[in-house]
Amino acid sequence: MPGVTLDVTLCECFARDGLQHEPQFVPTAAKRALVERFAALGFPRVEATSYSNPKVVPQFADASDLLKSIQRKPGVFYKATCANVKAVERAVADLDAGYGANELSLLVSATESHTQRNLNRTRAGQWQNIAEMVAAADGRFRLVGTISVAFGCPFEGKVDPGVVLSDMESFARLGVEYVALGDTTGMATPRSVKNMVSRLEGGNLVTIAHFHDTRGTGLVNYVAAYEAGVRHFDASFGGVGGHPAKLKYGGGHTGNVCTEDLVSLFESMGIATGIDLDGLLATAQLCEQALGRELHGRVTRSGLNPLRPLRA
Repeated sequence: MPGVTLDVTLCECFARDGLQHEPQFVPTAAKRALVERFAALGFPRVEATSYSNPKVVPQFADASDLLKSIQRKPGVFYKATCANVKAVERAVADLDAGYGANELSLLVSATESHTQRNLNRTRAGQWQNIAEMVAAADGRFRLVGTISVAFGCPFEGKVDPGVVLSDMESFARLGVEYVALGDTTGMATPRSVKNMVSRLEGGNLVTIAHFHDTRGTGLVNYVAAYEAGVRHFDASFGGVGGHPAKLKYGGGHTGNVCTEDLVSLFESMGIATGIDLDGLLATAQLCEQALGRELHGRVTRSGLNPLRPLRA
């Protein structure tokens, strides 16, 4: 919001990470309206779509059409996820046509088992793929490296923090300046989050927390990350998303942290998010209407904390 100094940078993930979970196709016009609404609310980063294979994730068969239709807000990063070089080439082609994303997400997994299940490659093969993707991007996008199962794997259990730190260093060597730590099935705890962040060294890397609320610990883990120095956070209205609809693992609720609950918590703590609070809950309700069901946001039902500090 104009005149507000942000304490944190939030990325709204409903239109990509959220919708990948949905088996029913959401019309392009509805996606466009939501993406534009997210930007208007004050999110400086918005996950808009994914250049996925439509046979694998049909929800994003309209990726180029959506990006072409969006009315952009200056200063906002509109992110598209890419799984391979072909996806980056599609992103470059759309950029050349004048309507591409300006931020790309590149995915790795911290374990071999999850890499095979999620990306159908070995970790070594995926890192070669990442290097080729960075080359194909040719410095024309802001790149975000995402490390899945950074705090625990549904197939292998405990993940060595040293592997995650090594992956972050690998991204840095490739020139990727933003890295998201993904708690893919909600195994992180405040202690493990603080331990991980405390091991991160300085330099040019910006750490993004991307936690899931599988076990109801998403908000406390985000507070732990904030207290450890992280200032970039991902969330999704209604807590939707977590993994593609055709890919099941982790059991139970695997969704993201609810945006409306996270914004309410941060603002209640006096942490400025820059989000238009007057429009926050109405937007949460629009997300529910888009999916035709009640979602997981608590403050959508209860309202924002009435004791939160009021902005000047």
